Amino acid sequence: MKRFYDDITDFIFIEDEPVLSDVILIPGSSCSETSAAAAALYLQGYAPWVLPSGRYSLVAGSFPIEGYDTEWEYMKDLLMRGGVPEERILREDRATFTWENAIYSRDTLAKAGIEVKQALICCQAFHARRAYTYYQQQFPDVRLRMIPTVTQGISRNNWYLDADKARVVLGELQRCGDQFRCMLPEADPIGWP
Repeated sequence: MKRFYDDITDFIFIEDEPVLSDVILIPGSSCSETSAAAAALYLQGYAPWVLPSGRYSLVAGSFPIEGYDTEWEYMKDLLMRGGVPEERILREDRATFTWENAIYSRDTLAKAGIEVKQALICCQAFHARRAYTYYQQQFPDVRLRMIPTVTQGISRNNWYLDADKARVVLGELQRCGDQFRCMLPEADPIGWP
């Protein structure tokens, strides 16, 4: 079984060291840890811009934290409380899932005239593979560095030791397969829509 766990762990949990970049990207979520990590990276001088992205989960249909209408609004507030100046926070508040986070973040940066050659992505640790794949598809010429944060107590070292944590990670693995189909060409030889 160890090989099985190791294979899933290596696929899902991607982590890089931060390097000087053009922007810090944050896929939408209602967890505070990713915004805190992004604020810390900004304050350490890793990038001049931070771009949180998100409206709310397509499945949920609304943002769950009282006082906020969107993931972007919530993350912006957390970033500012973490020391990021408001004028350094870009706005993307339309995305309802990770694929849209990547698409709309690319569009936001293009409209702002910000050229990106290297970017950091602050995401939940168990969300790193899906975030990386979507953003890499939308930013094919950009070197992406994954800076994941442990949330919900789920890490590469413990996800398989607890049934609830395993369900989250295996659900993420399933979403990788289900959602990656949207990146396939329309005339895909496998026959998927």
